[in-house]
Amino acid sequence: MANMLANIFGSSPVRPLEKHIGIAYRCAKQLQPFFSAAIKGNWDKALAARDTIEKLEHEADDLKKKIRLQLPKSLFMPVPREDLLELLLVQDKIANRTKDVSGLVVGRKLEIPSQISEQFLEFVERNVDAAKQARKSVRELDELFTAGFRGAEVDLVEGLIEELDLIETDTDEKQAALRSALFEIEKDLNPIDAMFMYKVIELTGEVADMAERVGRRLELLLSH
Repeated sequence: MANMLANIFGSSPVRPLEKHIGIAYRCAKQLQPFFSAAIKGNWDKALAARDTIEKLEHEADDLKKKIRLQLPKSLFMPVPREDLLELLLVQDKIANRTKDVSGLVVGRKLEIPSQISEQFLEFVERNVDAAKQARKSVRELDELFTAGFRGAEVDLVEGLIEELDLIETDTDEKQAALRSALFEIEKDLNPIDAMFMYKVIELTGEVADMAERVGRRLELLLSH
């Protein structure tokens, strides 16, 4: 049992969470090539990106299960075990939302309207930025753990979370502008496609929402 724990957690009980957020970010990052291909109608490339998304989402899910099952319950840690598991759950939702939105688009071979395609890709990119910033923040966990969640490392992470908040606010603004642009052209679209397009925008925006929640969970850890 000790060897099993050592293989998974190494010298730090928080390092696996850093690995997990890395997988979740790589998953979200695939939305860029996925939507670029879908907009061009290149469904072979879109399906290849979707396949990568599915593999990464499964990898993140498998690691999540291992961490939840094998994170020791009696570790002497400066933060509660339950809070680390809540952080893990939110991280995992970044990959989940990525899988959900790519699956919706592939399932219907939904065409992103050309009138808003460039604006939509900018929105996607900003959501990926949020996932990247969440990864950057979580990657400080090991140093925070070593420092006992005290000192200059806390100030560094607080600054990273603040930047994450700004990115997420920007995605909210871009989402509102994108929905408004879609509203202007929806009368020219197939009504069902228009409905699903609103859903695609919503699910894509949830990638940044989940990233922002990662920041909130980190703030809770810092408060102990």
